[in-house]
Amino acid sequence: MRLTSNSFRDGGTIPARCAFALRDPRRHVRLAANRNPHLAWTGAPPATRSFVLICTDIDAPTRPDDVNKEGREVSAALPRADFIHWVVVDIPAGRCALEEGACSQGVAAKGKRDPAGPEGARQGLNDYTGWFKGDPAMEGAYLGYDGPCPPWNDARVHHYRFELFATDLDKCPVKDGFAAKDVRKAIEGHVLAHARLSGRYSLNPRLRPADTPLKLMRKPARARGRKPTYKVGAT
Repeated sequence: MRLTSNSFRDGGTIPARCAFALRDPRRHVRLAANRNPHLAWTGAPPATRSFVLICTDIDAPTRPDDVNKEGREVSAALPRADFIHWVVVDIPAGRCALEEGACSQGVAAKGKRDPAGPEGARQGLNDYTGWFKGDPAMEGAYLGYDGPCPPWNDARVHHYRFELFATDLDKCPVKDGFAAKDVRKAIEGHVLAHARLSGRYSLNPRLRPADTPLKLMRKPARARGRKPTYKVGAT
């Protein structure tokens, strides 16, 4: 089974329009379009009854000490943990794609009440639910897709892993309000095939801009014998 996207290439940069936040030169960050990326898949086993989709940031800092603090930077050497951005179950077996923006458009303060998605599918809680706990303006149950928003001072570019599971389940045995960990446990022994797609994103102005393709940043080597260089932090 193969998972692809028209929004970004495997291992490439997730566009800012598919993120929760983008860079702002005055305030560090501002809210972005928060569109779910396009995803398409092929090669599912004939016995597939439904699909499960999980999106995970595998580079979330394990300590908040330096996160988004002026004059400080989150060390690239800091141990990392998972942060869930999207979990969907019961995607019909006849479905082979999700269009960009079909499941999420814009940031909803306090979370989406009833996120759009494939008919019959159910969407679980992402980890912004815990991240915004205690914030009067943003606290709530964050269902469905909410895109990348890594610390603007993180020295590490974050990697986002989209995983698609073909299962033999007509309905995933999880209750509404489920989390990714509940789903992973529920589909044990029921996965027929698995596909993965990864993207990168950063809000740190010291790093290469998250939405600028590397090929556009290449500078010609005009001097004889010089190798091409790459401008870090170009806008």
